[in-house]
Amino acid sequence: MIPELYLADLEAKPAALAALAGALETGDPFAGIPSGIRRVLLLGMGSSRYAARVAALRLRAAGVDAVAEYASAALSYPPGPETLVVAISATGGSRETLDAVARHRGRSFVLALTNNPDSAVTEGADLVVPMVAGEERGGVSCRTFQHTLALLLALGDRLTTPGREVPALAGATSGPVGGEPGGFGRDVPELLRRTAEATADLLDRRGEWLEPAAALLDGPHGVYTIAPAEHLSSAEQSALMFREGPRRAADACETGDWAHVDVYLTKTLDYRAILFPGSRYDEQAMDWIRQRGSTVLTVGGDLPGARASVRYLHDDDPDVALLTETLVAELVAARWWLA
Repeated sequence: MIPELYLADLEAKPAALAALAGALETGDPFAGIPSGIRRVLLLGMGSSRYAARVAALRLRAAGVDAVAEYASAALSYPPGPETLVVAISATGGSRETLDAVARHRGRSFVLALTNNPDSAVTEGADLVVPMVAGEERGGVSCRTFQHTLALLLALGDRLTTPGREVPALAGATSGPVGGEPGGFGRDVPELLRRTAEATADLLDRRGEWLEPAAALLDGPHGVYTIAPAEHLSSAEQSALMFREGPRRAADACETGDWAHVDVYLTKTLDYRAILFPGSRYDEQAMDWIRQRGSTVLTVGGDLPGARASVRYLHDDDPDVALLTETLVAELVAARWWLA
């Protein structure tokens, strides 16, 4: 892994997003999914699983029987013709994902989502969907993580929107019950272009926010990342970037769960965290943060008691935020890594 090339990979995000938007407008990569699918099993490790878990949550909210699992799990759904297996591997060579797919090949419908269409994960797959993220020369999954999320949103749209060539799954709707955010039915290419604008805004203005953010988070006891369940992938990917690049201690937590599992650390540590707002339990967490004098940087919103916030274009759009917000941690990680 090379820090200078990792930074270049991050700087290429807007162009890669534009390329993916164009590819989705040219043709539907999920057109080969057959009718009769009743269950969706998303498999992956690391960043792939982070993205899959958020997508599975959205699918369940839309009425689809969907689950994201560790590809390394020994127990899972049994194979069958009504099961769509989405095997996610940026490199296409994740050993655990290959082992999991082997149980389903020829028995379930297997979709390989990869940035390397000639890799092992595509062998015997019924459908191959390229991530169109370009080569990540820095050796770190950053653009592929963003593209995985985007393509899983497009897949959810395909599975839940009536009138598609592939019929929507039985009982599926275009969004969660009660009109909560986080559904499907959105113009994904348009979303990607808004995300490219948001990403470019953060990159263009990093001279204003990056050094202060890096200094604020640079403590002796690592970095913690907090996000609502609907955006938990942002916290998980951010923590991974701190571990994988500059090799800093970092861990992720869901906002509501934070008061049950991580609040204790604010008592004894120089606790420093990135918080992605949007949970109904933001104030519960921030109340403890204020009482303990801990340090929080918010990304995409402002909360009372936070030491600072990083805002960006379109950060009031939850889907743009989901696809964009990890860039703050990625750039801080690059800054520390290069240093």
